[in-house]
Amino acid sequence: MEKAIQILIYFHAAFGGIALLAGLLAIIAKKGKTLHRKAGLVFFYSMMLSGITALVIAVLPNHESPFLFAVGIFSLYFVFTGNRALKFKRKDPVLTLDKWIAVIMIATGSLMILLPVLLTKNIDVVLFVFAIVGITFSIKDLRLYKNPKRLRKMWLKLHLGKMLGGYISATTAFVVVNKFFPSIYGWFIPGIIGSFMIAYWQRKINKKKSSISF
Repeated sequence: MEKAIQILIYFHAAFGGIALLAGLLAIIAKKGKTLHRKAGLVFFYSMMLSGITALVIAVLPNHESPFLFAVGIFSLYFVFTGNRALKFKRKDPVLTLDKWIAVIMIATGSLMILLPVLLTKNIDVVLFVFAIVGITFSIKDLRLYKNPKRLRKMWLKLHLGKMLGGYISATTAFVVVNKFFPSIYGWFIPGIIGSFMIAYWQRKINKKKSSISF
């Protein structure tokens, strides 16, 4: 059993490594072109497989980890919703699945905050921050789903923002596992840098839309 779990861990790490490389290629490639789309697909499927294997590992005997399970849900949320955002450019997309994903993320985020308090009487700072980010994005998603017209206009921002959020998750895991930074700094430095990247692309999209409108 333990040998099978170790193989699963290797698969998890391998898919995560592929996601890092493919995601970087998708970021630097010209958006909308063939290289960006193909690298993005490799990133998406690699992240999904890495996230799913993380969920499985986190519930196996002697490897139980609510922390790994919660972060796996967090990563899958960003990547899956980032990919789903591509469908929002269509008129009247079916949003049932998207609403359920947002609800699951809110529930998971709430557990990420409450469980450490109930079990250890302390707030886990890392889980708390991840939870707040996930809950905030999910609430914004649910509000946006009520306005299909605005959702259609926002699809590109949602796609880039969420996929970059997924890449931040992969980078954070890589940084933490390899202990590039002391203490809990490794959990937050990729997110801080990634936030500037997201802001950069959001501004670029806004400028492009402004130039088109004129």
